[in-house]
Amino acid sequence: MTDHSGVQIHEDERAAARAGAEEFRQLAVDAVASAGRFSAALTGGGSPVEMYRLLATDEFADSIPWQSVHLFWGDDRCVPPAHPRSNFGMANDLFIDSVSIPGENVHRIRGELGSAEGARQYEAELRSFFGSSSDFDLVHLGVGDDSHVASLFPFQIENLSERERWVVPALERELGEPRVSLSMRAINSARVVRMLLPNGERAGLVAKLLEGPLDPFRLPAQLVRPVNGKQHWLLTRDSARELTNRS
Repeated sequence: MTDHSGVQIHEDERAAARAGAEEFRQLAVDAVASAGRFSAALTGGGSPVEMYRLLATDEFADSIPWQSVHLFWGDDRCVPPAHPRSNFGMANDLFIDSVSIPGENVHRIRGELGSAEGARQYEAELRSFFGSSSDFDLVHLGVGDDSHVASLFPFQIENLSERERWVVPALERELGEPRVSLSMRAINSARVVRMLLPNGERAGLVAKLLEGPLDPFRLPAQLVRPVNGKQHWLLTRDSARELTNRS
């Protein structure tokens, strides 16, 4: 892959987090002004933590139209919402519980129901909210060391190839951990997909994804290609250091 359009390289992780929070705010303001609501799918892991903390500060919390913001998740583990490994729980602790978003606007995955039933119920909720197309205004995606996005893992061909369902039951095989995940179809229907890769330890992976040969079943992040939307890569100088083309 050699298309570097949408690549944003920031000085460090703090600057990348601020850019992410600023984009969240601007997209929310624009979407509410034009369509009356803003929908964003959140991610877990370490990549969004500083951005989430910023969203809870007065600088951002007071200028985002939370009453018209709807939050979803790209994936979650099959655990209760208060569990320390819950993606919902992390975001709730870092910013959701501190801002004035209505409770009914927070659409968490009910992973405690198990992967199959949790996926079925989340699909129904998404279709009720969106209608015929899962056109999120924004989808955040962290990228794992193995290039998984959401809970779409390498060589799990059935999930990576799913073309009908918006939500799939998933399994993190190394830990034997059941999960619920958006499908690639749902992700690629978004208006903006933001790839969060600020950590310098992922520099080699960043180079593979942006400049290496296509090998999408081994590198699932390469399957992220919004059909009618934009893809933004939120990088730092450290995480972009192995790119040959940084323009």
